[in-house]
Amino acid sequence: MSSAPVIVVTGPSGAGKGTLIAELLRRMPELEHAVSATTRERRPGEVDGREYWFFNPEEFERRLQAGDFLEYRVYVSGKRYGTLHSELERIKKAERICVLELETVGAMAVKRCIPGTVTIFISASVAELERRLKKRATETNTEIGERLRLAHEQLEQADEFDHLVVNDDLNRAATELERVVRRELALAARIKP
Repeated sequence: MSSAPVIVVTGPSGAGKGTLIAELLRRMPELEHAVSATTRERRPGEVDGREYWFFNPEEFERRLQAGDFLEYRVYVSGKRYGTLHSELERIKKAERICVLELETVGAMAVKRCIPGTVTIFISASVAELERRLKKRATETNTEIGERLRLAHEQLEQADEFDHLVVNDDLNRAATELERVVRRELALAARIKP
């Protein structure tokens, strides 16, 4: 299992990364989603350690200074999000394949740090991104505007990633994502270190 790559799914907010990852995990139980850490407030129904590791800003900063993060980012509204090294270690110890859901800067940081990382960019039209963000109703109009401005920049970076999956139809996109991951895992198994 040591030759298995880290799978990083990235793309703009509203592209459907989380939905596609959930479907991918259902189809491929050998995969496991790493739980990110954040300083944002917990939403109703969220559980610490399931949706996110919820840290107050002081705890996040303490862990950042201790070198506990593989990558982190200050995102919309000043909230911090990051990937803990301990999450990757936990998944590797369980002999599973790690899937990360990151924004584009974090995805490229992981690719630089971990050899063999596979990056998959999930895309959708800007109009569709806006519709999904508004339907989600978890952010203010200002935050949605910030996310859409960032989405324009991120969509221009799509060709910097290993694979592109357009999420215009959930089932088709999920099948394409699964095909990409299975192909990459088969390739990694043939090229053992």
